[in-house]
Amino acid sequence: MSILAGTRVLDFGRYIAGPFCGALLGDLGADVIRIEKVAGSEDRYTSPVTEDEQGAGFLALNRNKRGFTLNPRKPEGAEVLKRLVATADVVIANLPPDTLASMGLDYASLTEIKPDIILTTSTAFGSGGPYGTRVGFDGVAQAMSGNMHLTGHADEPMKNYFPYVDYTTGTLNAFATLAALIHRANTGEGQQVEGCLLASALTIANGTLIEEALLGKGRVASGNRGQTSAPSDAFATADGWILVQIVGNPLFERWARLMGEEYWLTDARYATDETRGDNAADISARMSQWCATRPTAQVVAELEQARIPCGEVLSPAEALANEQIVDRGFLVPTDYPGLPKPAPVGRMPVDFGKADTPIRLRAPTLGEHTRELLAELGYDDAAIDELRAARVV
Repeated sequence: MSILAGTRVLDFGRYIAGPFCGALLGDLGADVIRIEKVAGSEDRYTSPVTEDEQGAGFLALNRNKRGFTLNPRKPEGAEVLKRLVATADVVIANLPPDTLASMGLDYASLTEIKPDIILTTSTAFGSGGPYGTRVGFDGVAQAMSGNMHLTGHADEPMKNYFPYVDYTTGTLNAFATLAALIHRANTGEGQQVEGCLLASALTIANGTLIEEALLGKGRVASGNRGQTSAPSDAFATADGWILVQIVGNPLFERWARLMGEEYWLTDARYATDETRGDNAADISARMSQWCATRPTAQVVAELEQARIPCGEVLSPAEALANEQIVDRGFLVPTDYPGLPKPAPVGRMPVDFGKADTPIRLRAPTLGEHTRELLAELGYDDAAIDELRAARVV
């Protein structure tokens, strides 16, 4: 069973937040139509992996979608858009407000066509306030939320390599869209829902921000070493690296016994997570000494036997081959035209006991389903050829 079977989503998203929202809805069974410029959206060509430069991120973020091209600013394109919107339940568009209006994708324009439509949008800073018209990406939100200040080292702010703010915003937008669909089912009303990169980043940082507001801790970056518990750090083994995270007295007691040193449990400097965090350098130094003489496999085995959370630090190539990742099928080998071999595309990262969420469709090639969808909207072959010749589609 597909949870969103019969729900149509028009995905005008770009880059990550919008397309990931669409991908999650597609995973749940919605008919998601990815709508691009006639020449292709910018994100189609980021980090190219095929001979014709289709991007790796596009393959990941546009699973379970059909592909359509359209120029809605042309009169004929505006008519196509109206017909599409009339069939849709949700429109995703992480575009600036003025761009939405110029394309006929603002909420007022959409409701003239479909009164109960749901419009899901994203902004960098929120649609109002002094930064309301500014543009921004994931890294900007990382910078302004305190993350860069606390990541890396004290003398060098550093952002996360992976764009966690974009993915968080896309996930929250999918959550909000589902809530809006439930609201519509209960009331008959559509609405606009709006995610925000900065708000997402602040949500993730919120505990640290509360601590700063109330206690004025003034924390600065400390590399991989945690500051609110210990040991929480990356440690070199005899042949690699691992990461260990210990939170709470029971786990710390297991660690002290694994070290064979009960005195860690009677010293007031290590009595709580807070005091251990304040004295984390001492604990990390002891753990480093223990790890340095053991190969990674032995370190992980002994920590697991003691039921202490840990994991190997894997390169991307090692992650692809990791036995747990392979066994659970988190990444699904997926063919795509022009690839020398199937791409490992991430499936829905949640398992349902009563619903199916497979990768039904690979990411579409540019305009792959345009003719099919236009035919569904009532255009005959001659009309479709005219639209193509005029570069409307």
